[in-house]
Amino acid sequence: MIAFGLAVSSGLLALFADPPAVNPAGVPPIQIVQINRKDPVLYDKDIEPIFLNKCAFCHSGNIKEGKLDMATYETLMKGGKKGGAIIPGKADESLLYKLSAKVMRPAMPPKSEEPLTPQELALVKLWIDQGAKAPTAARVRPKIILQPPPASVHPVRALAFSPDKSTLAIARGNTILLNSQIRPILANLANSNPLARLQVALNDPLANALQAPLLDPDLKSSDGKPVRAAHVGLVESIAISPDGKTLASGSYQEVVLWDLKERKILRRVGGFADRVVALAFNPDGKLLAAGGGAPTEDGEVKIIDTASGKVALDIKSSHSDTVFGVAFSADGKMLATCGADKFVKTWEIPSGKALKSFEGHTHHVLDVTWKSDGKFLASAGADNVIKVWNFEAGEQARTLTGHTKQVSRVTFVGTTPNIATCSGDQSVKVWNADNGGVQRTLTGFPDFLHALAVTPDGAFIAAAGEDGSVKIFVGQANQASRTIPVQD
Repeated sequence: MIAFGLAVSSGLLALFADPPAVNPAGVPPIQIVQINRKDPVLYDKDIEPIFLNKCAFCHSGNIKEGKLDMATYETLMKGGKKGGAIIPGKADESLLYKLSAKVMRPAMPPKSEEPLTPQELALVKLWIDQGAKAPTAARVRPKIILQPPPASVHPVRALAFSPDKSTLAIARGNTILLNSQIRPILANLANSNPLARLQVALNDPLANALQAPLLDPDLKSSDGKPVRAAHVGLVESIAISPDGKTLASGSYQEVVLWDLKERKILRRVGGFADRVVALAFNPDGKLLAAGGGAPTEDGEVKIIDTASGKVALDIKSSHSDTVFGVAFSADGKMLATCGADKFVKTWEIPSGKALKSFEGHTHHVLDVTWKSDGKFLASAGADNVIKVWNFEAGEQARTLTGHTKQVSRVTFVGTTPNIATCSGDQSVKVWNADNGGVQRTLTGFPDFLHALAVTPDGAFIAAAGEDGSVKIFVGQANQASRTIPVQD
């Protein structure tokens, strides 16, 4: 699978939309060139790098426009929601070739994105005409050309409330936004009807301004162009330290620690194999756990000393596939991890000694959380369920069902037995982990949900996903009190 944030353009963004019309007006076709080549065109050597750099951002991982997945040869050949993208031996009849050549509507990539060069298009055509043959050798990871995501791609991958509840950090696209709309309404909590005052204040436009985003002033794309963002690729994960002074953000092969007051970078930690999709501070904020790893290759768990930015512990071979979730126990003595290998695992900190493994999910485990007493954990799965685990007994306590698509985030709410989850089914649920009952269901979201944040007292719930908007719920209200649209 190709990592998000690695492509230079949106690729074949609408490959299988409405039936295309020939010769899209105002869009000149790409010049046709002939390649004098006697040896066969190889997918892994010649074609995959083109798709990686020009198409993979919007056609791999969680982003599959037109349901076309170009992460691997096998998924590419399956086609998208309108059928096959490639007809082996017949490039001129293959939809992928015709849209890339800009002889059919919608011409792809769009005008705002970098198209295939005539030479690249000729290679793709020749490969298809030669039968669109599969890779013939063991896959070698191509060199990644890291470029900013297209402007139209702005999913929210992560959310985090500051400990004092005054700020909501939003990882949207390759930016980090700080929403301080909570700050002016905290004083209303002392009033006789705080919930009503909170809801009024949240809908007050004077309280809804976003602070300027966190920016790396020296950030540049691979071609040397300045990038006004926090990372070049998507921001995959964020976490705020217990004292509220530091924000950590994870992206492709790096973690950045930010001084929230001064709004500047404290230190950058590199050396990761792939995307860093999970972050968690320990209770005193001195350690930061980072999870990720190259898909289908190896999971990655590193513990970072936040004062120095150095890796204090690297848990080798923690999982056999990407690690999607990391969480410290309330006493900081244990770390829980979960991953695409379907396991939940626990580790002793700071030694890194393996403690217990929990098996029961039938698909990727996407997130994990500890109950405050350290006796139970909860995990969220791509199998659409939440599992509650008895740590001391080393066994499953119960399975919570109710979501109809993968459960992307799970978190215990403060010291209560309640857990909050969000899902690809466009809903948030609050459950009682002790008995499995659903206490609340929050709906009204327009797209797949990736991110969830809940204050320890449960007063605020924020959730967001693929479309980039953020909804905030106050108190026990089942309707969003505030929606932060993409343009804010």
